[in-house]
Amino acid sequence: MCGRYTLVVEQDDLESRFDARFRDESGAESDGAFTPRYNMAPGQELPVITNEDPETFRRLEWGLVPSWADDDSGGLINARAESVDEKPSFREAYERRRCLVPADGFYEWVETEDGKRPYRVTFEDDRVFAMAGLWERWEPETTQTGLAAFGGGVDDEAESGPLETFTVVTTEPNALVSDLHHRMAVILEPDAERRWLSGDAGREVLEPAPADGMRADPVSTAVNDPSTDEPSLIDPLEEV
Repeated sequence: MCGRYTLVVEQDDLESRFDARFRDESGAESDGAFTPRYNMAPGQELPVITNEDPETFRRLEWGLVPSWADDDSGGLINARAESVDEKPSFREAYERRRCLVPADGFYEWVETEDGKRPYRVTFEDDRVFAMAGLWERWEPETTQTGLAAFGGGVDDEAESGPLETFTVVTTEPNALVSDLHHRMAVILEPDAERRWLSGDAGREVLEPAPADGMRADPVSTAVNDPSTDEPSLIDPLEEV
């Protein structure tokens, strides 16, 4: 699975890499809208590029809530590539709502005698890449209750507006990641990114990235706390 990742890059470089921009509510380009992130976790609002607006970075919550869900709890952080076009939770998003999830590394944990040891998986050249993602828009119930039902007010839940969420597609691990976990995030080849986003590419691009040119470094257990987000998290440790 992919349950944490990093994006340690400056905004200008990120925008240049994906030919997309961060914008404010008026649609104007927004400087300083992104800073390097060392511990991106489920439940957080994180930058993705959606097929709906491929020239803009949007912040969606990590943990996909299907549009038909009764409530917004229990977001799904991963979707299996092998069944992403069949599972009810993902089928419609696969057909209509795809996204790119920018990253430059992801964390996996390995069981040891001393407990779980986190590793950060990256490319040897520290390149930024795109993980294949799906996104959804969940609308809260609009039925008025209490005093609102008598025409005197608006239901609080209805006022909150739609919730936009995303999930990361996973596949079988490559030779490197298989020593850490039985799944890995789908890292799209650069020439497949826009084809995935537009829907022109299907499951054939959801293959494991080659292990050649990748590395896995043990890092501090401080990454276990999703509220910790600092540069020291990605410093490699000596093998123990």
